Amino acid sequence: MAVWAIGDLQGCYGPTQRLLEAIRFDPAVDRLWFCGDLVNRGGESIETLRLVHSLRDNVVSVLGNHDLSLLAIAERREEDQRKVNADLQGVLFAHDRDVLLEWLRTCPLLHVDRELGWMMLHAGLAPRWDVELAQRHAREIENKLRGPGYKKLLRNMYGDRPAWSPNLTGYDRDRAIINVFTRMRYCSPRGRIAFEEKGMPGTQQPGIYPWYEVPGRAERDLKIVCGHWSTLGLFLGMGVHALDTGAVWGGKLTALQLDADTLHLVQVPGRDVSGLPPRKLPV
Repeated sequence: MAVWAIGDLQGCYGPTQRLLEAIRFDPAVDRLWFCGDLVNRGGESIETLRLVHSLRDNVVSVLGNHDLSLLAIAERREEDQRKVNADLQGVLFAHDRDVLLEWLRTCPLLHVDRELGWMMLHAGLAPRWDVELAQRHAREIENKLRGPGYKKLLRNMYGDRPAWSPNLTGYDRDRAIINVFTRMRYCSPRGRIAFEEKGMPGTQQPGIYPWYEVPGRAERDLKIVCGHWSTLGLFLGMGVHALDTGAVWGGKLTALQLDADTLHLVQVPGRDVSGLPPRKLPV
């Protein structure tokens, strides 16, 4: 048996298949943890989502910002759905979209396995959140996404404000929690997210820190695996294992074995972008 965590797929079906072959994934005994952002930009989102859904008995996938955006767009008028890119339209107008999206909506924001000694999220954690607080806040959103009022939540989740505060209520609170789990890269010591900062560490403005390096942050007694931050690349340190290695941008797709005694990483080439315009990286 092996437990593997895998970085952002973002609709890269071919690389996903190659990676599962490279790790010799056996659905009879192995388990997969996906760090979120299963869809968008890779050109094969419907195939990727179908693959992960077919393995759902052996899979835990946390919600990323692209996954939540897909769920939100699916609740809009058809004419609005036809305005998004062709990759997402491939999901929105698929014959099995309702089955796939209903499953996606039940995915967690945070997955904790104390026996294994790991926790998984898509982007980051607020500086003062320990594991128990993070679980509590994740459950707030998960319960609403699985409840009858999920459509209103999806309509009200967009926006950069307010910054997280334990005193927030209503959709302001929901939005702040979602932003922490699915959009955070850099933040201030008080937890204000610097949404405009997307480059590698060292390029950010003074007084802003990678979320895992904020001075005075809470102690977390579990190792963390995450994705989201492709310009960070593979990062292993501070108890954090960041696995978004830019597969959708022509980088690599990365798997990390979580139950191995020593560090065991497997990578395969990501999407072929040779015929596409070069990516514009943040300055």
